[in-house]
Amino acid sequence: MVDVINYITRKSHKPLILIPILLMILSLLYLGIFGLNEGVDLKGGTLATVELKQPMTESEITSLVQQGLGIKEVQTSITDKTATITISGDVDVAEFTQKFQEKFNVLSFKNVGALLGQDAVMQIIYALIFAFVFMSATVFFIFRDFVPSIAIILSAVCNISIAVGGMSLFGIPVSVASVGALLMLIGYGVDTDIILTTRLLRRREGTVEDRATDACKTGITMSFAALASMIVLFVVVRVFIPSAQVLDDISAVLIMGLLSDLMSTWLMNLGILKWHMERGGHN
Repeated sequence: MVDVINYITRKSHKPLILIPILLMILSLLYLGIFGLNEGVDLKGGTLATVELKQPMTESEITSLVQQGLGIKEVQTSITDKTATITISGDVDVAEFTQKFQEKFNVLSFKNVGALLGQDAVMQIIYALIFAFVFMSATVFFIFRDFVPSIAIILSAVCNISIAVGGMSLFGIPVSVASVGALLMLIGYGVDTDIILTTRLLRRREGTVEDRATDACKTGITMSFAALASMIVLFVVVRVFIPSAQVLDDISAVLIMGLLSDLMSTWLMNLGILKWHMERGGHN
């Protein structure tokens, strides 16, 4: 690990800047081609309450409904012999009953509206825009330098782009949980960027490489600790509580986001700041 940190902070930084940028471009291209899955929160769906005719696990019911209806996003929770099944999109009750009449009796069947309407989605977009604007303004006010502000915003955009591209790649739907995880990533990514920028630009002891190494050790330790906790959460949910889809989505998005944050902060942002200081910036 020490060798990796020394290579990042002391070797040529210009080639390293290209790695997260290329990943961001590939993520955006993949996202543009394949798009994102809209979850029940975004486009509504169907809620079915059924009585099980034979013992079944939540994962077995979910797999059965997914294969029978050809719909990927299905969530199941079981209480005694009753199961509640949430299905993305509108499903015909007659078709549902016919396909699964051997497995369970339908007790209730209804359509549910979207929790996130178009107005709510637009408000989320506006909130993201204002967050980026105020972040850059705050950084500019603190450091009185235009380049660090742009570097932090570019790092946050890269971080979110790679995470959203991962959502598209692995079929994680846009939902209240995943949107919340993306907002968490913005805050966490800015934290590591501020640590790096403060250590490099505000401190004067040691060389630039020494200050970069110190910041890198602190930031990577923070990221690895957060990443380890999210991996544990993801494994526990997948193995022991597969019905907790919200926790599954949050942990998956945060894992991808934390990995992208490592690259966007310590490869791209660090490289931009070192290049800026080499050119005489922030003297």
